[in-house]
Amino acid sequence: MRKIVINTSNERFCVSHKAFLRLRELGQQEALQEPDRGAYWPDAATPREPSLNRCGALIPRDDAKLVRVVEELHAEANGHCAELKVVTIPDEVQWEIAKTDGVEHVSEVHRTWS
Repeated sequence: MRKIVINTSNERFCVSHKAFLRLRELGQQEALQEPDRGAYWPDAATPREPSLNRCGALIPRDDAKLVRVVEELHAEANGHCAELKVVTIPDEVQWEIAKTDGVEHVSEVHRTWS
């Protein structure tokens, strides 16, 4: 089975600064390449302020390290207005992330013509 992280709120996908640092600690490639903007925020908006955390947008949603961090941290992995959830699907499914009214879900890829 394959695990995929989705955002069940109608805001954009992002992880908390705590989750971002944990991903970097685990050596997650995209997190290592993304700058840590926490060092540049004014004192009133430190990385500990979850309402301002918008990290990890480039991390593949089926990345094993991302799944691990979301499962480890639960709600503490949520970035700004995000509600992250791990969804499990069969390995052989070709999948994509789609949105309904702004809320993400995993859909099987189907062929379409127009």
